[in-house]
Amino acid sequence: MEHQAIVQEIEGSYEKDFTGVEPFHKTLSNHDLNLARQNTQTLQLNLGLLCNQSCLHCHLDAGPARTEKMDRDTAMGVISYAERCGSFEIIDITGGAPELNPNLPELIDKACSLVPRVMLRSNLSALGDGKRDHLMPILRDHKVVVVASLPSLNESQADSQRGNGIFQQSIETLKELNRMGYGQKDSGLELNLVSNPTGAFLPPAQDQMEKRFRKVLYRKWGIVFNNLFNFANVPLGRFRKWLENSDNLGPYLNKLAAGFNPCAVESVMCRTLVSVSWDGYFYDCDFNLARNLPMGGKPLHVSNMNELPEKGSHIAVADHCYTCTAGAGFT
Repeated sequence: MEHQAIVQEIEGSYEKDFTGVEPFHKTLSNHDLNLARQNTQTLQLNLGLLCNQSCLHCHLDAGPARTEKMDRDTAMGVISYAERCGSFEIIDITGGAPELNPNLPELIDKACSLVPRVMLRSNLSALGDGKRDHLMPILRDHKVVVVASLPSLNESQADSQRGNGIFQQSIETLKELNRMGYGQKDSGLELNLVSNPTGAFLPPAQDQMEKRFRKVLYRKWGIVFNNLFNFANVPLGRFRKWLENSDNLGPYLNKLAAGFNPCAVESVMCRTLVSVSWDGYFYDCDFNLARNLPMGGKPLHVSNMNELPEKGSHIAVADHCYTCTAGAGFT
């Protein structure tokens, strides 16, 4: 079966789940748009689904009971792939909670020798729970960019989404990162925050949200940061289950589809990113990984890949892609 036919078959199986919403690939066609890969700049690694939290908005259904974890052989295989390609600009490390993977320190050390920018996506509580005190100095010494999840400035809202006590633990971790220099002017240590809505609605304007976060965090706790990114929740994993159980799946998908912005398609992250799962297989993004929608329509392992994905190649899509193209988009 040809590549395009494989992808269309996979996409069609997902579209049956979302009755009432026009399939994403048809919306692209209606706007004379083609979602194709540009030059791949970012290598994203998902170190596994093990997490100390069970967030309601998690698109991967990560949590303490998950056992999926990138082993050392796979991690070093990904590093070898990056060396073979030699042209990645960013290595983006995510999970689950990537801090829970014992291979993280070695991975950071090797990644920082290959690319100018290494990012770690953190839920803050796994980083600052007192069990992994060795990690913060490693992040600082390697100037790793910390991208920290802080969904809300309201303690009760944040805890309802992430777990009791998580908000205060996150605040303490942010304060410690600030003490180490993260987020401070001219420190070279970048601290970015990510905020997500706590329900079945779209986020407010990012510039307004950033101003509010900057004002409240500094006034209440003296916390500073570099940038805030305000994203809609992706209707996959645990969040999708919540949408279904609360009869919000259809209305939420229609909100995303109604907010489709053709201009956002140009800058979606899948055009310049390739994602590698904990078991070493390639996806166009972490959301397609969550949906088991492989890059190119068939499983491809990092050990069998010697070059970047081809520029102009097709990107697999399904209706969750409306999340990345609603409003200002998801980059």
